[in-house]
Amino acid sequence: MAAPFPPFTHETATQKVRLAEDGWNSRDPAKVSLAYSPDSKWRNRAEFANGREEIVAFLTRKWAKEHEYRLIKELWAFTGDRIAVRFAYEWHDDSGNWFRSYGNENWAFDEKGEMHHRYACINDLPIKESDRKFHWPLGRRPDDHPGLSDLGL
Repeated sequence: MAAPFPPFTHETATQKVRLAEDGWNSRDPAKVSLAYSPDSKWRNRAEFANGREEIVAFLTRKWAKEHEYRLIKELWAFTGDRIAVRFAYEWHDDSGNWFRSYGNENWAFDEKGEMHHRYACINDLPIKESDRKFHWPLGRRPDDHPGLSDLGL
């Protein structure tokens, strides 16, 4: 899951973003953690994770709380060994309240293509179930499903 490798081109950065989106949409914490270096450092909102073991624990807690999770990521910028993305995901809590979470991430990669730093800023917007825009079956977003820009997000 580490390929493509830096230095990134527009094409390889876009591939890396889609691979990350696909991984997170799998909602498989162990699989997702393999995209990160063993000593990866994260800031996700106000929570910090260091290393794959803590990443797996974080993602396990996240997906136990965020039901029907569907994510779209979009390349924002890239250079050398860094990528910036914007994203949105939809989910509901145990009470059936729906949210669309918007955010930005800054990523830095090692020479093996593993992410060694991830900084995420995220805001949650309560939405009505009827306002949802992400309706594909759980798992990978279909290639023909609109992206963030296409959806006006």
